[in-house]
Amino acid sequence: MPDNLTVIPNDLNAFWMPFTANRQFKSQPRMLSKAKDMHYETIDGRKILDGTAGLWCVNAGHSRPKIVNAVQNQVAELDYAPAFQMGHPKAFELANRLIDITPKGLNKVFYTNSGSESVETALKIALAYHKINGDGGRTRLIGRERGYHGVNFGGISVGGIVNNRKMFGTLLGGVDHLPHTHLPDKNAFSRGQPEHGAELADELERIATLHDPSTIAAVIIEPIAGSTGVLIPPKGYLERIRKICDKHGFLLIFDEVITGFGRLGSPFAADYFGVTPDIITTAKGLTSGVIPMGAVIVTEKIHDSFMNGPENMIEFFHGYTYSGNPIAAAAGIGTLETYSDENLLTRGSKLAKYWEDKLHSLNEHPFVIDIRNIGLIGAIELQAIDGMPTKRAFNAFLKAFEKGCLIRTTGDIIALSPPLIITESQIDELIDCIGKVLHEIE
Repeated sequence: MPDNLTVIPNDLNAFWMPFTANRQFKSQPRMLSKAKDMHYETIDGRKILDGTAGLWCVNAGHSRPKIVNAVQNQVAELDYAPAFQMGHPKAFELANRLIDITPKGLNKVFYTNSGSESVETALKIALAYHKINGDGGRTRLIGRERGYHGVNFGGISVGGIVNNRKMFGTLLGGVDHLPHTHLPDKNAFSRGQPEHGAELADELERIATLHDPSTIAAVIIEPIAGSTGVLIPPKGYLERIRKICDKHGFLLIFDEVITGFGRLGSPFAADYFGVTPDIITTAKGLTSGVIPMGAVIVTEKIHDSFMNGPENMIEFFHGYTYSGNPIAAAAGIGTLETYSDENLLTRGSKLAKYWEDKLHSLNEHPFVIDIRNIGLIGAIELQAIDGMPTKRAFNAFLKAFEKGCLIRTTGDIIALSPPLIITESQIDELIDCIGKVLHEIE
């Protein structure tokens, strides 16, 4: 028997893969067997440069020693502890370490298992907060077109990606959507925040007037809309959203599942933009993708509003079997220690200009109609093939994998978000790979 026990399964049919062209994949499987630092390794031993941090999540890089050791030690010490009416030390330790890096005032942590669950939790907290404060008429939620907030019913209701919504009925009632901020005619090939579009925030005033501001509980947006193809907020946009929320008493929720934990060269996008929400949703980079875990971080004011009534009564009827799971908490602590030891939460700020210049060097390639960047995030938008949307970008994804680099595509957009440990020479390698792919696709 070979030392490497990872083999190709003899039957791929049982696994219904998520967000995947199942028939195409199973006809030409792309199997990963190992990962270390900036690279995956395939079943046949090829190294693949990770240009996407797995799925926007492996911020610290793959198989990092402190995270690996934390998980190994924890599973041998305490594998599981109930989250209801019981606790274990590492869940509290992780929460304390989290609030050391969150924006000032956001200092209470509620654990989940994923970004989707973090969004559901945040929406429920917002609705319950108004109810317990005698403002139960605030039941409306405002999302944004092209927004992605996970795949549960609340998340797809406030989300605005058509394919994620169209098959699932009427979804939640009482939801409206802001327009997205993508203005290619005015902002194509912007470097960092676009100049045009801050006025789109004023649509929140129109929506508030339409429904009556006293009926609106919360506004949820991604500071940077990631999964839809990296839509970066225009200068002044987030500040105007915050001001309107304050004016009318709406809670502002930042979905930072993608932007949290160093992606922009700051701990959170709220820090980068200087706009503090009332609630932040996180997941992904919380454990660097090692084990599923999410967290919702709220202000003390929100938390303390629930702390009423008899002390023996449950204050908030919500939670998960695996909230603050011991192994996930250990992974989170190991991840935060790795970020701290290597200054990864701010490293992106030092690489951002180099990343920007290399990314925009692709602007003369065939079919490129826009390039967007901020921090260590980038997007290359391609001209769609007439009558075959998504095909050109998907072909680029396949060719990139053949050439040894992993990219992500959404629609006809190549999205990039490498691990925060990437070097300048690895940025060169990734962009060179994409450049060759762009010359070859049709």
